[in-house]
Amino acid sequence: MYKIIFVFLAIMGIATASFAQQKQGANRKQPNNKVLIAYFSATGTTAGAAEKLSKVTGGELYEITPAQPYTNADLNWNNKQSRSSLEMNNPKSRPAIRKSSIDIADYDVIFVGYPIWWNLAPRIINTFIESYHLKNKT
Repeated sequence: MYKIIFVFLAIMGIATASFAQQKQGANRKQPNNKVLIAYFSATGTTAGAAEKLSKVTGGELYEITPAQPYTNADLNWNNKQSRSSLEMNNPKSRPAIRKSSIDIADYDVIFVGYPIWWNLAPRIINTFIESYHLKNKT
């Protein structure tokens, strides 16, 4: 019985080593894509995730910053009159963002990170996407 287990483990070890070598070879063949990690983080949680993704991908970080920063009171989802509640209840809401010199056309791969508010992306993400979409249409 022990011989069967030993043979099985040896085969698994060889297969794992072979797969790892193939994976390393595949990584060398991939082109160097310019990566952008654009993120919105009201409390810092998403910023931490974006930083980890940046380390893994080598991508450049870009924070989507509201023109008027959110306060704790703005983020109080229990208050139906809080800024975040009012924005999320209005599908046409587009909170202003600070202007940036970043041009997303310069990147091959773009990740957009954000928290989930009311099972949706915060409305500021719509502002970000639509502002670059409109800029590139003209």
